[in-house]
Amino acid sequence: MRNAALTRENAASTPSRSLIDELNNAVAIGDVKRRLTILERITDLFAAGARGYSGDQIAVFDDVLRELSADIEVQARAKLARRLAHIDNSPPKFLRSLAFDDEIAVAEPVLVHSEQLGDADLVENARTKSQAHLFAIAQRLKLSEQVTDVLVERGDRRVLHKAVRNKGACFSLRGYNKLTTRARSDSKLTLALGQRSDLPRQCFLKLLETASASVRAKLESDDPQAALVIRDAIDDVATSIQQEVREASHRHAVAVRDGRRRLNAQPFTEASIHAPAYAQEFERTVVALSELGHFPVDLVERALLDKGEDMILILAKAVGCSWTTARELLRMYVAERNLRADDLARAFERYKALTQETACQVIGFYRQRRGVRTPEEMWRDAELVQSESA
Repeated sequence: MRNAALTRENAASTPSRSLIDELNNAVAIGDVKRRLTILERITDLFAAGARGYSGDQIAVFDDVLRELSADIEVQARAKLARRLAHIDNSPPKFLRSLAFDDEIAVAEPVLVHSEQLGDADLVENARTKSQAHLFAIAQRLKLSEQVTDVLVERGDRRVLHKAVRNKGACFSLRGYNKLTTRARSDSKLTLALGQRSDLPRQCFLKLLETASASVRAKLESDDPQAALVIRDAIDDVATSIQQEVREASHRHAVAVRDGRRRLNAQPFTEASIHAPAYAQEFERTVVALSELGHFPVDLVERALLDKGEDMILILAKAVGCSWTTARELLRMYVAERNLRADDLARAFERYKALTQETACQVIGFYRQRRGVRTPEEMWRDAELVQSESA
């Protein structure tokens, strides 16, 4: 106990001497019920003058409350947490101990409401405590990328849904990529992500492809004979939605504006593609590759997002890119290709064998049958063209 410090504090602004004496007696005889009564009185005293306390005075309350609350029942700790969670300058160490309490009834009010907890506290809590603790954190008015990264990494379905629907939550690109992957088997999460105005365009397109693929699979299983018609119809709808979202995308608008400004200053070159690809800038890479090759934007976007390598290699070869630039396009993490050294070596051999003339012919096939060719079919077209040329 900090008896010496307590006796030096003003009786009007810190626990009074009579309360301290009562507390010492209650602790000495192990009277938990009496300690609880004193705890409530000290909490009342703090709440009444919280705004006027100095840092030293709050430190006194911090020590007193932590010692006084040791071993008291859950219901009493929860009541105290609800009281202190809304006070801006509540004793920080004691408040943190409540937030890390294993009992969610105690921790929840503090995790949801207290402004005393910093990102470091929230990250540590999210990394070490239960899913119920994570769910409480997901309800805070504001969440930084640092905190949501942990929620996305550790959170269960309920936590993710709550965090994604939280308008005050910010997500990193890495977090959004992981959420998009999780959404492949969760239609409600797909919908919630699609409704976020800050969702990066490449993540939206992944969601769209996943959703359209699941719808396509169901329809084709119901009517295998209509598989081709179904695929074409859904591709048309997907392309239409892509265009609508592209037109409403601020990032896309900025990328297009910058691209056109650069084009007015000097023509697009391979460097215009290489630089944003190396920097992992999806929108600017799309605009540069589309402008240089006069490709439809949706074709370039699909190529960058496809897990395979075929579409990227064909587009890069068609505009005359070197392997160095093609490799940077393959390394863009939006498609989560995770290519190893031997994968890149095989891709290099295929790229070296592919001629620019063949790649351009395949793009021509695509333009004639837009939305029908898959990446694998496009590459087979390329192999067929080259074999016929030979």
